[in-house]
Amino acid sequence: MEHARLVDAMEALVRELQDRIVAGLEAVDGAGRFARDEWQRPGGGGGVTRVLAEGERIEKAGVNVSRVHGAVPPRMAARLPGDGDTFAAVGLSIVVHPRNPRAPTTHANVRLLARGSKAWFGGGADLTPYYLFEEDAAHFHRELRGACERHRPGDYPSFKRTCDAYFYLPHRGEHRGVGGIFFEDLGGDPWKELAFVEDLGRTFPRAYLPVLERRAGLPWGEREREWQEIRRGRYVEFNLLHDRGTVFGLETGGRTESILMSLPPRVRWCYDHHPAPGTEEERLLQVIRAPRDWA
Repeated sequence: MEHARLVDAMEALVRELQDRIVAGLEAVDGAGRFARDEWQRPGGGGGVTRVLAEGERIEKAGVNVSRVHGAVPPRMAARLPGDGDTFAAVGLSIVVHPRNPRAPTTHANVRLLARGSKAWFGGGADLTPYYLFEEDAAHFHRELRGACERHRPGDYPSFKRTCDAYFYLPHRGEHRGVGGIFFEDLGGDPWKELAFVEDLGRTFPRAYLPVLERRAGLPWGEREREWQEIRRGRYVEFNLLHDRGTVFGLETGGRTESILMSLPPRVRWCYDHHPAPGTEEERLLQVIRAPRDWA
């Protein structure tokens, strides 16, 4: 397999980022601790799943790393770039579902895939609020824009548009949240792209943790909880119907528990639910139906 040194470097990076991000989330939560679950993939490779459940501020969070390899599944051969009949993939995936409905859910991932003569990176980060605080969305986007400008000057607007287009539920006419950045197969020097991925992984805590700290202690009640769970239903719909990472993990024989770690612990679907006009809940819907330039 070509690109072995690049794959090794990516694995070292995601393991270091996992430790850093787990420590940051535990510090913000104050009480919860991440469990550690090492696993092996039949056919080659494995990973480490870290999950915090029922914390003080975080209801559920996962910070997962994996390095898998093996034969390219026949049904993926035509869709997976590169050549040859084997592949390798290394990735870091983060999902945080806060307890307080006024604190936003977030997701981030970085990944390297290699097949024969081709290796490429992908990843991104996005923010999914249940109640809109414009300063939070602006802070999140500005931090991500900074990482882009340090390595890919001028590419942030394109990455932002790609994120808006990707995290979209066409059957609802809604975006998943207020977006972020998303990229796939940039086509450049893979070592320079590794440096970009590293910076993005180190930027993510600066983009999200201050937002979580600001909102985790705000008052909330049953109305806010119900709305949070309804919006979490949209999150589930996207991950199960449209997310390419979920499909890739399941089709390549990944560990189901780790792949579905991203799903929230409590969710609800209410028939034909519409928030009352003029409410905070309706304001959020207006924003996620028409993406803004937050940065």
